[in-house]
Amino acid sequence: MDQETLGSVVLLAIVTLISVVQNAFFASKVEHESKNCNGKGFQRSGSSAFDRVYTANQNCGHTYPTFLAMLWCAGLLCSQAPAAFAGLMYLFVRQKYFVGYLGERTQSTPGYLFGKRIILFLFLMSVAGILNYYLVFFFGSDFEMHIKTITSAISPLLLIP
Repeated sequence: MDQETLGSVVLLAIVTLISVVQNAFFASKVEHESKNCNGKGFQRSGSSAFDRVYTANQNCGHTYPTFLAMLWCAGLLCSQAPAAFAGLMYLFVRQKYFVGYLGERTQSTPGYLFGKRIILFLFLMSVAGILNYYLVFFFGSDFEMHIKTITSAISPLLLIP
């Protein structure tokens, strides 16, 4: 792979690898709680603490494919840096959701809502990239620089809770 192509996806790949490490962390928490509850290997029943850890891990796993698709679509079709920043923010709020779910379930709600907002931002970035492609294809008008400027300016607003 040439350096130019690699440079256009390296940030997305880094965020993806960090998300894999986070998934491994979540899985280890489930395994650890299972062993604490049962004293043996992995069992899918146990205390309420195990049920919370297991459910939090399942919930995070269900949204993971959507996150990856939106991250890569936004990064490839629109702009890599804002997409990678949004991806890191998503991983942060997913961690907040997971830890919040281990306490009272109401503590996980802010992480859940914030995560939805980040996924929406990545989705809108993807749509903007697709629209720009068709504007260039049909009309010869390229708004790529405008879109990149707007997404770069808006991405820090994701930090506002």
